[in-house]
Amino acid sequence: MCIGDRGSLLVQLARNAGATVIAAAGGSRKTAVARDLGADQVVDYTRPEWATQVGPVDVVFDGVGGALGAAAFGLVRRGGRHFSYGLASGAWTAVSEEEASSRGVVLHRGPLGSPADLRAATEWVLAEAAAGRVKPLVGQRFPLHRAADAHRAIESRATIGKTLLEV
Repeated sequence: MCIGDRGSLLVQLARNAGATVIAAAGGSRKTAVARDLGADQVVDYTRPEWATQVGPVDVVFDGVGGALGAAAFGLVRRGGRHFSYGLASGAWTAVSEEEASSRGVVLHRGPLGSPADLRAATEWVLAEAAAGRVKPLVGQRFPLHRAADAHRAIESRATIGKTLLEV
């Protein structure tokens, strides 16, 4: 299950690895993009009942945090993993190590690995992109003099994919 702004890359990588992908996105535009990227199931997390549409999952990639991250954590089955790498909601997912341990869930917070590991992962993803197996999703572009507008769009969660500033 992927929730958050890096979901487009995660959906592509998970699909390429043979995983069944459930994408949680906010709103009809974003759920349509997740579906187009190949997610097997898509749920709209702006709807109160979104979590009831998803059965137990093995892994959650959480880039949103807050209440959405906590709801996603609740979907992880025993022996699963919850990767919390972002706080687009303004807060990290508030799950204690004790709570995760009692449910048999492994928590991962922040970057995974050393700088060398992250560099190797970056090089691998770039090679996947060069081979055409991963495509960056650029949703919008702003000229540099409109950087403030770009930040407002990101903060309002009105963007899809990456937002580029053009110089």
